[in-house]
Order: sequence, then C-alpha cells, then structure tokens
Amino acid sequence: MLLQIPNVLAKDKLTVIQTILTKSQFVDGKLSAGMAAERVKNNEELAGDAKEIQQLNNLVMGSLVQHPDYQSATLPIKIASPFYARYRPGMTYGDHVDDPVMGPPQGRYRSDVSTTVFLNEPANYEGGELVIRTSFGDQQIKLPAGHAIVYPSSSLHHVAEVTQGERLVAVTWAQSMVRDAARRELLYELNQARESLLKQRPEEDETKRVDVAYVNLIRMWAET
Repeated sequence: MLLQIPNVLAKDKLTVIQTILTKSQFVDGKLSAGMAAERVKNNEELAGDAKEIQQLNNLVMGSLVQHPDYQSATLPIKIASPFYARYRPGMTYGDHVDDPVMGPPQGRYRSDVSTTVFLNEPANYEGGELVIRTSFGDQQIKLPAGHAIVYPSSSLHHVAEVTQGERLVAVTWAQSMVRDAARRELLYELNQARESLLKQRPEEDETKRVDVAYVNLIRMWAET
C-alpha cells in the first residue's frame, strides 16, 4: 500500500525545520548505507550525532507519530528516528530495498514500513522523484512540503537524480504489529470504514459487527 498523508507538518513547523537544516552540517550519506545500498547511494545526511537532531525529531516525529492515518496504516511497535537527507544537483539514490533489520545491536527492529516526509517544496528542485516499483508499474512521488508517503520497506525504489536546486526529506522506518503488507492494507481499509460508521451510525448493529471484526483481526494477526 502506498499512502499519501497530507499536511503532516504545519507551515510554522516547516519554517523552523528548514531554518535548522540550512544551518546544519551534512555528511556523506554512504556512511549510513549497507553494503548493497552503498553502491547506489549518492546523497548527504545530517550527522547522527548532530546537536540539532533532537529538536528536529521533536518537530517531525512528534507530528508524524500522532497522525491517525500514520498509526492506522503502520500499526507500529517500534519507530526509528529519521535520517534527514539532502540531495543537490547530480545526486541520486539508485534502485534498492531497505535493509530488513536496522538499528544498533541493543535496539534492533524489523523494517516493515518506510516513510518519507518532504521538507521543502517541489518548486525548489527539479528531478528528485521518489520512484516506487509496484505491480501496477512505477509510481513517481514528489509531494508538497509537509506531506508524507508511506510504503512497504520491501518495495524496490529509488530517488531520481536532482538536476537543479535542493531536495530535503526525512526518512524513517517502523516495525509493525502486523508483518504482512497485504494484511496491513486490509486492516487500514477496514478501519477507515469502521471509523466512518462509528461517527455516523454508532448504535447500528452493522457498526458493532465491523468494529468486532476489526478488533479481532488485530488480535489474530498482531505480533508484540
């Protein structure tokens, strides 16, 4: 499932984030890449020990993890601190699949769901589309600042070359209670119907049946 979540970040938060990143020091993105990704990764990332990380995480992740669509789509157990990436002209990230297990030895997590939060406007750069391979063909994604795209970490994807300007994104991963992507998509769609029924017809029998079905599917499929 590819899910666009609009307006994860409000304009005032975006302004603060962009100001921080303008003053921040970036390092070679290959430093955080695995063996396979290192060959195709050409970008810059904010250093993991940068003093700005905590403030950025409070702004970005504080908004993302509280968003109901993000919670419903990912059903997260663990959510990773994001990488803040910068792409300048000539930079790209070739075809790759995200590492299946991430994190330090004392904090490993399985990557089930990837999320890219766009931190500047598409008009600020040319190229730089996130291209995700799907059974329906390649999906090219380039969203307004503050919007996010959620997609399975198992997807083959790449970032097209930036030919002009500067692309800024935050990328994070989650381990889901529900490992299987098809089951997560089914649960998300069912929950959309469930929430609509709970708001509009909370006392109807069919609402109660849908609610029970959703809750018990979570009980059946969840891993904790």
